[in-house]
Amino acid sequence: MSEPIVLISSYTPRLCGIATFCEEAREFIQKHNPDREVLVISHTDGEGEGVFPLIDMTRRKWWKPVAAKLDELHPYAVHIEHEYGLYEYYDDRGQGDYNEGFIDLLDSIGDWPTIVEPHTVHGRMRDEEMDFVYKICHSADVVLFKCHYQKWRLDWTFPGHGWKTPRNIMIVPHGARPDRRFALHEVPQLRHDLGLDAATGNGHLAEHLVGLIGWIQSNKRWDILTSMWEEIAEEIQQRTGQDWDLLAAGAMRDPNHRADYERYREDVMRLQKKGLAHYYEFIPRGDNYYKMMAICDFIVLPSTDETQSGTLARIIALNKPYITTAPLEGLTAQTIESGGGLLFTNKKMLREAVLRLAWEEDLRLDLGTRLEHYLDEVVSWDVVAEQYNQAYTLACEAKKTGRPVELPKEF
Repeated sequence: MSEPIVLISSYTPRLCGIATFCEEAREFIQKHNPDREVLVISHTDGEGEGVFPLIDMTRRKWWKPVAAKLDELHPYAVHIEHEYGLYEYYDDRGQGDYNEGFIDLLDSIGDWPTIVEPHTVHGRMRDEEMDFVYKICHSADVVLFKCHYQKWRLDWTFPGHGWKTPRNIMIVPHGARPDRRFALHEVPQLRHDLGLDAATGNGHLAEHLVGLIGWIQSNKRWDILTSMWEEIAEEIQQRTGQDWDLLAAGAMRDPNHRADYERYREDVMRLQKKGLAHYYEFIPRGDNYYKMMAICDFIVLPSTDETQSGTLARIIALNKPYITTAPLEGLTAQTIESGGGLLFTNKKMLREAVLRLAWEEDLRLDLGTRLEHYLDEVVSWDVVAEQYNQAYTLACEAKKTGRPVELPKEF
């Protein structure tokens, strides 16, 4: 077996979007590199074959065991998934180091071809974020941004500080599974699998469903739609003669969001008592996550802070029409690029978008077709895994020649 590809990331069973992302990425990286092992160095709660749970964030020098393990594994490439919260060390005063240890890790593994994939790169960064992005671009061979705007925005923010814009940034979008598409005739069986074909409190779930699906967090703002759903459902019924229900399904992940979770859930339960909605508690992971979205006619994703979204990746994987907030970083960028969703900036626009998708079946079909093409051609994990391989090749070449990777600017 050739030298391994080593991923550094949080990993399952941790209830973490990056952990789930890494699990899917690993599957497809392995598929596209059958002659190499794809291993994972994770936080201490990671588990599984080929997983080394070494990252202990209670230790200031957490990165040292990671660097030592890489020396032992002798990797072909080191691919690091980054999110600020994953690598923040807090001292006994509760003071964070703003990922200083992460930069120490990069500096300590400089002998290996290194790729960093940051999952949060805001278009308008705070000073600390700019400093961090500058440092990872300086220390890593290749840095992977999810969206084009994140790269071309640096041509504004960095020169404004007198800094040279990095040239080792490659755009690789958030991957989406190409193997989770369900046909319309499969929906009754999916409802049965999820236990949603049985009677609810006020009768059966309606044939047509609008979905609020995923982790229930403060920034996901379910209340925007639930506050006006009763009026919307009535207008849809008057216009089409069809009954539509709101399916709100998910679970709380962060205890800090409990107050909003309880408020959002209460709103849905109030609608459920009127026979207009149904609340379904489940951990949004694995096949059930896809099945839950698949039984909906379209999805509403009213987020107020996203640079990229695992929820949207699943919506795209299902070719499911959707509505989301704008202007909002990666959500807006992918909606414009794919042409597969509608955008709203206020409650009036959201209401009109929901009514349009409920009234116009042809529009739903058109948006779904656009998402099908976008998935196949742009964000399928099969496409993304090949882009990862290109990044690995660039990083290896940089190490062999001593010449840094230099990629074209966006504009």
